[in-house]
Amino acid sequence: MTRKILLPILILIIGAGGAAILFASKDVVETRQPEILPPLVRVSTVQPQKVQMIVATQGTVAPRTESTLIAQVAGQIRTVSSAFASGGFFEKGDLLLTIDPRDYEVAVSQAKVQVAQAELRISREQEEADIAYQEWGKIGKGQPSALVLRKPQIAEAEATLEAALGSLIRAKLNLERTYIRAPYAGRVRSKNADVGQYMGPGSPIGRIYAVDYAEVRLPIANQDLAFLDLDFGFRGQTETTKGPTVKLHADFGGQTHTWEGQIVLVEGEVDARSRMVYLVARIDNPYGRSKDGNRPPLAVGMYVTAEVLGKMADDVYTIPRAALRANRDILVVTDNRLYFREIDILRADAEKVIVKSGLNPGDQLCLSPLDTAVDGMRVRPHKVDRSGNTQGGVQ
Repeated sequence: MTRKILLPILILIIGAGGAAILFASKDVVETRQPEILPPLVRVSTVQPQKVQMIVATQGTVAPRTESTLIAQVAGQIRTVSSAFASGGFFEKGDLLLTIDPRDYEVAVSQAKVQVAQAELRISREQEEADIAYQEWGKIGKGQPSALVLRKPQIAEAEATLEAALGSLIRAKLNLERTYIRAPYAGRVRSKNADVGQYMGPGSPIGRIYAVDYAEVRLPIANQDLAFLDLDFGFRGQTETTKGPTVKLHADFGGQTHTWEGQIVLVEGEVDARSRMVYLVARIDNPYGRSKDGNRPPLAVGMYVTAEVLGKMADDVYTIPRAALRANRDILVVTDNRLYFREIDILRADAEKVIVKSGLNPGDQLCLSPLDTAVDGMRVRPHKVDRSGNTQGGVQ
């Protein structure tokens, strides 16, 4: 009985002693304030540079000259050149088609007969005038009249000869018009006539356009004109200066191809609806083969995007558009502190901003978006290059 009572008491005493030993050997915990790190921001070093202004626009390729071939004489078409087909190329002076010339060859022969008859009549009238003058000298008195000397008859004969020569010229011209030749080097857009078809005067034969160079009308916003070196063509100006270079880009066959041209004209009107000014770019030999042979021709009707190379801007800074804050402010980092800086913007687009003033060489531009930014707040700058790649570790 005594054993049953003492055993639990002994267990309690041992447990209490162990707890006392553990409590006595415990470590003292020191309390510390939590460390709050400054926000980590990406920064990029800016330097002044020389930047060429580029104005982006777009347009559609058009021929510089487009013509409708018209039959000037009537007749049946006898021959058609193989080049006279939709899409066919031809050179200046090439024979495109012929109209039956036999009627006009007969007309030329008849006109020659009329000329010969008129010349014969003049010779007769002049002989008769000489005879009349001699006879008047034998039997007449005083000055003979013009009618006696047959001057009116000679004048009429000369007028008849002149008319006959005009008829011969017209007959030869009509004969020449039966041979329809290319007025310039070009390409056929559409064909409206073929062998055996009868054409009357004024009938359309086909539509062609020149291929020596192509043109593209490019709309330019009014505010972008300040960045381009353009000749606006003032009254009394006899010479025009060379316009800026333009690069055209077009997607064709799954690839992007580039052509280079020149601005040759600033159109004289501002579009009343869009308030745009149109420039005309000229591209020489648009259907010529490129040096590598892989570029397609710059075909009429092709949609192109264009980059007009403008003026050069010296000592400016190019920064990402994302670095721009409200009210033309940016954030710069100096001695691991963040500061607001107001800048003067020369030009801005969707990707970049060109800064005219407000930055200094070597400034650390903050690129990170911050929900809350306070002037003078501490930050941890993380340097990156202009493309966004890391240059160094966290400072």
